[in-house]
Amino acid sequence: MRVGLIYDPVYLEHDTGTHVENAQRLVTTMSHLEENQQQDKFILLSPREATVDELSAVHAPEYISHIQRQAERGGGWLDTDTVMSPGSYKAAIYAAGGALTAVDAVMNRQVNSAFALVRPPGHHATCWQAMGFCLFNNIAIAAKYALANFDIKRILIVDFDVHHGNGTQDTFYADPNVLYFSVHEYPFYPGTGSIDETGARGGEGFTVNVPLLAGWGDDEYQAVFEDILAPIAKRFEPQLILVSAGYDAHWADSLALMQVSVSGFARLVEIIKTLADMLCQGRMVFTLEGGYNLEALSLSVGATLDILRGSREIVDPLGKREAKSKPVHFDNFVRMVKEMHNI
Repeated sequence: MRVGLIYDPVYLEHDTGTHVENAQRLVTTMSHLEENQQQDKFILLSPREATVDELSAVHAPEYISHIQRQAERGGGWLDTDTVMSPGSYKAAIYAAGGALTAVDAVMNRQVNSAFALVRPPGHHATCWQAMGFCLFNNIAIAAKYALANFDIKRILIVDFDVHHGNGTQDTFYADPNVLYFSVHEYPFYPGTGSIDETGARGGEGFTVNVPLLAGWGDDEYQAVFEDILAPIAKRFEPQLILVSAGYDAHWADSLALMQVSVSGFARLVEIIKTLADMLCQGRMVFTLEGGYNLEALSLSVGATLDILRGSREIVDPLGKREAKSKPVHFDNFVRMVKEMHNI
């Protein structure tokens, strides 16, 4: 299996200081891959800049100009969560461009799948607004680009970041060509992603939200992917799968309250890979979103890459939290989501 890894030091120029979303996320992850000789097992690809036209498929031109000017003025806070530095605009257009590089490599069969190890993350960014550490919506820009430049009509976006990807949902809420599937802690930032948010107009039914309660972990996530994602994906028959890969649902991550382990993430990736092999010739692009415990993040990215290249030998020194009994209402919850989407 040829797996592409998209990375460039330009992503470190988004200098957020001691902010929880900082350059050490990528520095630590790349060091982990190098120390474990994983980097030699992948095809390292250099990202390109996304053009203004490519960004404009998702974001208003006035907003793009605003982000560029903010960087030129030295950066600063865009909201209470999201900060910029002078290098942030450059890093952000290369982050979006990294996702596009990954799409090109997969669709042109240079690699079977690809992981864009980029920052700033993207799935909260809307047409007009930066939020939740995000400037440009990398995964949404990649989906728009793939539909416009390749002979495909159906894309599945899977988002397993612990926070709901409100920006991605907004972009495709009325679009039947993109099925957006999100599993996330709820109620939690940004407050969207309830079970009854299912799309609008022609996109009705093409948004699937699975809002999980704090404290749920590997078993619940796996059941959601097997019992909800898999049948929905098979019915939709995507020609490309894009993944917003956020690892902040890990039990060691202090920004959330979920209980997923490194091996749990590996199992989710394995399910996605099985679906991609079955439905779209294995074509998958992963783009990094959240994940703020540096050890858990680097281990989880490494495990994801191992699964993509066909290995099942997952190293998880952090282990799992002590198993709890399955919530008595979990089965009813899954049944409710399935009924909502006629599964």
